[in-house]
Amino acid sequence: MRDLLLIALYALLGAGAAGLLGAAALRMLRRRSVAVSLAIVAAVAVTAMLAGTLTVAWAMFLSSHDLAVVTMVVATAAAVSMATALLLGRQVVRRCRELVAAARGFGEEGTFAAPVIPAPAELTALSRELALTSERLAASRERERALEASRRELVAWISHDLRTPLAGLRAMSEALEDGMAADPARYHRQIRTEVDRLNSMVGDLFELSRIHAGALSLTLTRMSLHDLVGDALAGTDALAREHGVRLVGDGVASLPVEVDGKEMTRVLSNLLVNAIRHTPADGTVAIAAERRADSVVLSVTDACGGIPEDDLPRVFDTGWRGTPARTPPSGAGLGLAIVRGIVEAHAGHAHVRNVSGGCRFELTLPAAAG
Repeated sequence: MRDLLLIALYALLGAGAAGLLGAAALRMLRRRSVAVSLAIVAAVAVTAMLAGTLTVAWAMFLSSHDLAVVTMVVATAAAVSMATALLLGRQVVRRCRELVAAARGFGEEGTFAAPVIPAPAELTALSRELALTSERLAASRERERALEASRRELVAWISHDLRTPLAGLRAMSEALEDGMAADPARYHRQIRTEVDRLNSMVGDLFELSRIHAGALSLTLTRMSLHDLVGDALAGTDALAREHGVRLVGDGVASLPVEVDGKEMTRVLSNLLVNAIRHTPADGTVAIAAERRADSVVLSVTDACGGIPEDDLPRVFDTGWRGTPARTPPSGAGLGLAIVRGIVEAHAGHAHVRNVSGGCRFELTLPAAAG
């Protein structure tokens, strides 16, 4: 037993000394290539085995021949191990350089092309994550480009829509100032109308900016859809009579929802006004509600004749105003974008589809608990 303990002690001393030297070398060269680190690890393992073996052999007083044989065997194993470690390190370094080149291309061109040569699992996982990141960034850039294009269109449209009433206001004010207005009262009424129009556009822009900035603050209260629809119908009844359009919504059930009453009334008013303006005289605009699983669906159906299928995905985009036949004289293409923003702030979603003779806007909202 004592001899075994001595042998273990000698082996530990020899291998420990090699391990300490290897650890010091790894610390000093930790910023160098991974191939160097692999070579040092292999060298430490081989040297520790060689030092332990030779120390034990020396302590056991082996003959010179036996000691030479042991040394030759260990040295051969060391050479093979070092060669294998260097080859492995070279392959790893090559794969790392390929990954670095792909990452550099990712930074310069914005797309990541994963190396086709097989690599270790860790590098493959890293390459996969970079490819997913590249896809997410590409989608984000596409959304940013679409948003920027939408903003440019919105600025152009708003600028055009603002110039028209401003030019009219200027002309009417100059006519009143010069005493050239034959009917000043009519000019005053028209000025009031144009001011209301401008105020409505500014209000829509402010609301849309709050939605895009995530600053839309909702005060949720439990209320009945019947009351909500009734308020919206009351606010648009005069416009419907002016256009000769029938409003139908008396049969909406008293389904409970938790919404911001003011914001949802604005949503329904926007949809009803949009439907009334695009429905011909003697047409009907109907508003309905139904329960579907854990949600409530509000729908507004008009008789506009339908929307081209290619335009349906863009209906709720900021600034979209469709064909000239669907563009109201005072529209800036903000109403439906506001509808979508407010509905999504309520954890719902807005959808539009064509039906016989017109189109139907559907708002899906979470049903109130209980």
